[in-house]
Amino acid sequence: MGDCCVGNVYLLGVGFMLIFTAFTTCGNIEQTVIRSLANTSFSGSGYDSLAIIYGVFSASNLIAPCVVAVVGPKLSMVLSGVVYSGYVISFSKPMTWSLYIASILIGFAAAVLWTAQGTFLIMNSDPTTINRNTGTFWALLQCGMLFGNLYVYLDWRDMTVISDNNRWTLFIVLSVISLAGTAILLTLKNTRNGDTTHEIIEPLLPPRTLFKEKVSSTLNQITTEFRSMLRLIHTKNMLLLSVTIGYSGLMLTFYSGVYGTCIGATREFGIVAKGLIGLSGIFTGIGEILGGAIFGLLCFNNQFRRTSAVLLGVISHLLGFYMIFLTVPDDAPIASTNNSHYKPYLTPSPAIVLVSSFLLGLGDSCFNTQLYSIIGILYPEESGPAFGSFKFIQSISAAVAFGYSNYLVLSLQLLILTIFCFFGTISFFIVEKIEDNALDLQDF
Repeated sequence: MGDCCVGNVYLLGVGFMLIFTAFTTCGNIEQTVIRSLANTSFSGSGYDSLAIIYGVFSASNLIAPCVVAVVGPKLSMVLSGVVYSGYVISFSKPMTWSLYIASILIGFAAAVLWTAQGTFLIMNSDPTTINRNTGTFWALLQCGMLFGNLYVYLDWRDMTVISDNNRWTLFIVLSVISLAGTAILLTLKNTRNGDTTHEIIEPLLPPRTLFKEKVSSTLNQITTEFRSMLRLIHTKNMLLLSVTIGYSGLMLTFYSGVYGTCIGATREFGIVAKGLIGLSGIFTGIGEILGGAIFGLLCFNNQFRRTSAVLLGVISHLLGFYMIFLTVPDDAPIASTNNSHYKPYLTPSPAIVLVSSFLLGLGDSCFNTQLYSIIGILYPEESGPAFGSFKFIQSISAAVAFGYSNYLVLSLQLLILTIFCFFGTISFFIVEKIEDNALDLQDF
């Protein structure tokens, strides 16, 4: 792997950083923004929007590998980035119908985007660089949690109500940032035939025959990719990893949508609550970046085992869950803004919020970087179907979590996360042990 591949990994990370600066910030404040709308005709829900996104995302992962195989990873990511920008800009003037249509479109685009990203990352990696490239990409991606949330903190920290002008300015800026990230993806260079389709057809054939050959070749690709994905989902390793992947989806819902809403609904924070949402997102991003940077370096050439990274993630998450349980009102996920009626066990503190946010980000980075790494090792020749399966499972669990977030109090949501954290860790350790045994047999 040469300089071209290294450059591609950095460009990929920066492009995704900008796109998800916009989308992650949007998701973090979405429900809070909707609750502040003066337009009484608007009847949408941020939780429902995100549930639709991840529901469509999960279903679309069944065909996303086929789309990526036909269109190519680079073009797939560029087109998906345009859809992401459209979703963000729809919040500049929220309407119920546009919110839900945009949610459906971005759900499909997300499946294509992440399948293409996983495929492209594997194309630019080998067994000796996969950990480094995964950590590098993840650290760059999560830098996106800093900038948008910093803007939210600085602009909203003294607000009790978000005005139409404040909302419009924020989402226009975010949409421009998202488009800039999409433009960067256009500069990616093709490697290992990463952005080509099967066009090895006799150039002197008649146009009608040439068209039939291309259609037949495309259909064969779609069929092959779809069958590969269905087969991978039923393999022993993927079935075990599905528990860990499912937990990562539940966690994605909690830190990207639910926790920020809880902070905004905690009346003890008073006028600083809105700004604290942004500051919380920044500290979550710092945890994500730190985890990606550390494991990108320490896991390089097996200097740090994947199981050790996951164990650190477990400790971080369980400690974060406990602190949140003690200091956030139990009805905060479902209460109106600053209108929680439950008293937390301990007095809510901005310092505890920020520490908890950091732990959530660090733990999430531990799980996701190691999932990317082990899937890249297990399925190097079937990266498209493998990452399609990964995102299919993850998005189903995220959709379910956003669905129940409208109704379950905080303690029940934290209990669900804790249970999945335990069993997901055990499943990951089993797969890692199977992989170690397989390598030992090869060496023998």
